[in-house]
Amino acid sequence: MADGGGERTIERLKAGAGTYACGGYLAGLGALQRTELLTALLFDRLGRKIRRVGALLSETSDNWNETFYRLYFRTLGDSRNQEAYLSLARRVPYRTVLRERLAPQAVEAMLFGASGLLALYRHDAYTLDLGRHFEYLSAKYGIEAMDASEWTLADIRPANHPALRIAQAARFFAQDEFVMARAMACRTEEDIRRLFCIEASPYWRTHYVPGAAGDELPKRLGTFKARIIGINLVAVLQFAYGSRTGDERLRDSALSLLERLPSEDNRFMRAWSGEGVPIRNAFESQALLQLATEYCARTRCAECPVGRRIAVHTDTPK
Repeated sequence: MADGGGERTIERLKAGAGTYACGGYLAGLGALQRTELLTALLFDRLGRKIRRVGALLSETSDNWNETFYRLYFRTLGDSRNQEAYLSLARRVPYRTVLRERLAPQAVEAMLFGASGLLALYRHDAYTLDLGRHFEYLSAKYGIEAMDASEWTLADIRPANHPALRIAQAARFFAQDEFVMARAMACRTEEDIRRLFCIEASPYWRTHYVPGAAGDELPKRLGTFKARIIGINLVAVLQFAYGSRTGDERLRDSALSLLERLPSEDNRFMRAWSGEGVPIRNAFESQALLQLATEYCARTRCAECPVGRRIAVHTDTPK
């Protein structure tokens, strides 16, 4: 900062970064000023995500369908298993899934066999059949299985267990060979639900994990998870694809979709809400997530759009 007052303000912001010291300032801004700052933060976040898309695109020789497939798997689980899901998608590429798409159990067999997870659970007739199918398909396509230790399974809720998520993914990619095109056409939360809220195959109605039957309950990917996919997969790919092809309407669609999707509900959003910051939709929650994780958590207040604004206009955060 050019003056000592601004420097002192930044130091005070850094000292309070862990408790979101800038929250009161954000809460006190008019809607237009707050939207201006949140827009800058959102584009900051989208830039980082688009770089990840670019890396996957390079990895797949500019194949957008394969990139969509890999990013879908990365988005499917919680942060602890993102790399394991991505490893699975690399071992069973989308082109291989398409070759077996008309036999959904074959898709499930490839994904489960490649995940290594079948080795962890008691076998029944269904899982034994999956294993036999995988032996044939792994030889046919040269698929090498992961080690089950690559997955983090402790403290995973049953509905978010990788076994169930893989079953849902198998059903999703067996339903239609044009899922990327359908994702690019999503404009509303209802579109997202219609595309992604897929029910796993009938076996999973009585199972969360292989070999352990329970009460019958449809295992459909829920609205909450579909929203996460809408935010982190659909909107990001729409923006990335629009940027690559010069399609401004698709970029605008991505931003509009974020405005139409509800905000995330996590510890970061609860902290901002506790400071009085209104969070109306996923556009704003993504911006605030960027603020919390990339600036507050790293005490980068001097580089932060909010921190710089505070330093210019006031010596102390409100």
